Amino acid sequence: MSAPAYQVVGTRPIRHDGADKVTGRALYGADLELAGLLHGFVLRCPHAHARLRRIDTSKAEAFPGVKAVVTAADFPPSGDRMVDLGEGETPLSYIRGNVLASGKALYCGHAVAAVAAVNVHVAEEAAGLIEVDYEVLPHVTTALDAMREDAPLVHEELRTKEFGAPGSRPSNVAEHFRHEMGEVERGFAEAEVIVEREFHTSTVHQGYIEPHNATALWNNDGRVLIWCSTQGSFVVRDTTACILDLPVSQVKVTPLEIGGGFGGKIPVYLEPVAALLSKKSGRPVKIVMSRKDVFEGTGPTPGSFIRVKIGARRDGTITAAEAYLAYEAGAYPGAMVASGAMTVFAAYHLPNVRIDGFDVCVNKPSTAAYRAPGATNAAFATESVMDELAENLNVDPLDFRLKNAAREGARRADGVKYRRIGCVEVIEAMKNSEHYRSALNGPHRGRGVAIGYWFNVGLASSCTISVNEDGTVNLVEGSTDIGGTRTSVAMQAAEVLGIAAEDVHPVVADTDSVGYTAVTGGSRVTFATGWAAYEAAQDVVRQMRERAARLWDVDPDAVEAVRGQYRAGSHRATFRALAAQLNRTGGPVVGRATVNPKGAGGSFSGVICDVEVDPETGKTTILRFTSIQDAGKAIHPAYVEGQMQGGSVQGIGWALNEEYYMTAEGTMANASFLDYRIPTCYDLPMIETIIVEVPNPGHPFGVRGVGEANIVPPPAALANAIYRAAGVRMRRLPMNPAAVMEAIWAAAK
Repeated sequence: MSAPAYQVVGTRPIRHDGADKVTGRALYGADLELAGLLHGFVLRCPHAHARLRRIDTSKAEAFPGVKAVVTAADFPPSGDRMVDLGEGETPLSYIRGNVLASGKALYCGHAVAAVAAVNVHVAEEAAGLIEVDYEVLPHVTTALDAMREDAPLVHEELRTKEFGAPGSRPSNVAEHFRHEMGEVERGFAEAEVIVEREFHTSTVHQGYIEPHNATALWNNDGRVLIWCSTQGSFVVRDTTACILDLPVSQVKVTPLEIGGGFGGKIPVYLEPVAALLSKKSGRPVKIVMSRKDVFEGTGPTPGSFIRVKIGARRDGTITAAEAYLAYEAGAYPGAMVASGAMTVFAAYHLPNVRIDGFDVCVNKPSTAAYRAPGATNAAFATESVMDELAENLNVDPLDFRLKNAAREGARRADGVKYRRIGCVEVIEAMKNSEHYRSALNGPHRGRGVAIGYWFNVGLASSCTISVNEDGTVNLVEGSTDIGGTRTSVAMQAAEVLGIAAEDVHPVVADTDSVGYTAVTGGSRVTFATGWAAYEAAQDVVRQMRERAARLWDVDPDAVEAVRGQYRAGSHRATFRALAAQLNRTGGPVVGRATVNPKGAGGSFSGVICDVEVDPETGKTTILRFTSIQDAGKAIHPAYVEGQMQGGSVQGIGWALNEEYYMTAEGTMANASFLDYRIPTCYDLPMIETIIVEVPNPGHPFGVRGVGEANIVPPPAALANAIYRAAGVRMRRLPMNPAAVMEAIWAAAK
């Protein structure tokens, strides 16, 4: 069956916010200026773990120009209250504690107090006058160390939830869960080749260019008004209201333009603090983090320890797989180990599987999402073992993957049964690509492949569309636009309405002006908010058919609407012509929709990369890199390609350079872009892209989210390429020159 023909979907219109972005007119959080604005500064703990015996703010309060000082004591008491802000029940004390430390500071960079003053320099100087009596405590910064029985406790009250049941002994392990399917021991007994390896990944940061910021005004009417850079304005609203013990109706959040997020701008750090400072001072307060504060005080990825074991018959059929995933949650429970466990073997149809996951607290910043959170760590391990198995079986690495690839009807160990998926098509596209079929000549060169998966999410989205008399429409949505989603959402509305994408004027509204909309994350916006736009546009079409029926004195059911053309018998009118007559036919037309779709449909991604390794220095140079991904249906192919390229670049940085370099004292030694080594244009080849389209049956246009799966396979593909270039298997990230050289030297002994 041929794919449906679209007028707008699949084209490449200019993005609606492009002019403001390239001319510098777009308003970001740090740009906001309000009358009477004060500037805030947050004092942070210099120790990895310390008891806060006393905080004396008197000197800061007396400093000229200071208008307010706050600590955790200014929050309403939390007690033992549990709250659910969308990710399960969590102690309110944890949520508040990460915003301002209470009792103990749990990581270097943990916020302790904040000052509002007439300018940021006065605020910073005054913050330095706050006297904090720290009792420095032993710390622990890796999952394996934190799991030892004699490890220092991050939370004395924490007990391990083991297989859903609460434990009795204090521990740093917040949870141990297991996914199991089939008979694992029997599966390994049937295997003729077994490979079991251990892997370590370092903590890395999302690396967005714009720092966190928030401006708050606690208004005289009791409402709290917030402007900020966020991936979810409703998350900010609900979290701030919860922390400040306010009804959600008392908090209004206006999202400004966002200079990158990748998951790291979902959590709340500054907004409640700015609000308290505003309440005390009676004036609006803006806080903008320094780069050091961003690295030390916001959520990076979890570092991890992973053990993967896979067995196969000589014919290449996998018989069993086992994974042990210990992820660092940082200071508070919530490591991305659940999604790591969901994705670790997701690309393969396996009869016998066991996956153990451990959520481990350590003295580092509480982790946040980073583009397919947890999946990159897991794929680094699985795809490295798959590559080694293929070598032992003497089969092509893509043929081995293809033989065992997940297909429609396959079931994951966590219980999910696949609908129509594109894993096979992605591997076939890799095999048939010009890159994979090309020769790679020369010494110290190697080619590596890997595949990855992200399950994507749906979640709630809202949209309204109002028709203008000139035939254009205004579209109001609640999803922060990070990667061009204003346009991808507008295009889906335009397709239904039969008008040009340029005739849709999309606006991302504040929390008072649009229905509840979940975060921009999980590769959900083009899928879910696009679906809301689709349904709102259908509502507009229904109303426009009714208006045409009034004009023509026919039954509305007799009016057809096809690609912006309305007709009934001999009557004909365009969308634009009907819009010009709205006042004659009943007044304004506003379409609206809310959706909470479930059929997100996962996305598979693959990487082919060629490298050259300098045997004298260990430096890895990428010669060629191709990203392949199933988009379901590419609404705007250029944006899909951009997502694939962006995720690939971040995966390359994660693989080769990036890490939190921790000192023996538990502090980060490289908290700047000078020392935290993200890739630049000089480190990268052109990223080639191949879009695969296997329509998602769970979406009107077949959309699958594409923002995340692309970051999953690059580290494993690079590790496999380095092996073929240098003869060493790398099992620790990052694979920087020093690490590669150490592996080469160890292999030579």
